Amino acid sequence: MVPSSYLEFMITAAGAAGAMIGLLFVAVSLRTEAVFGPSAPPKARTLAGSSFTGLVNAFSISLLAIVPKTNVGVGMALLAVACLVSTWTLQRRTLQQNPQYELLVLSCLTYVAQFAGGVALILRPHLSWIVNGLCYVIFASFVIALTRAWSLIQGEASTRLYPENRTR
Repeated sequence: MVPSSYLEFMITAAGAAGAMIGLLFVAVSLRTEAVFGPSAPPKARTLAGSSFTGLVNAFSISLLAIVPKTNVGVGMALLAVACLVSTWTLQRRTLQQNPQYELLVLSCLTYVAQFAGGVALILRPHLSWIVNGLCYVIFASFVIALTRAWSLIQGEASTRLYPENRTR
């Protein structure tokens, strides 16, 4: 159960994540061919997918934390596993194409911390310091997702379709 002092943060985070997911959909829809088209580079799809994964993670955990009398630890642990699987599945496509190793490592560390916190909350649901850590996990999910979304919007992954984006 999330202490009431964290509810305002969780409500704000859920709203922000929902809005950012919507903006990601708009950004992708403006460049659909460059992200999901037949000649789109795998890195573009990876950037979009990993950004979506991070935002859905932040949204889902924040929304789950608002539900009264819910042990958010179960959701944290399950989402962490799902996000790790998704992250590795997406990254496997671009291992030879200059993946963003820093963000990959940060993503994995974030999800591992989330999993550990989730298990701790399952075992001891009244440890409020773990909920404080969860706030930082949500923050990290936002930072990672927005960094990848920004890379996608700038066209860093689609130099084949947009030659003007190539570095000289």
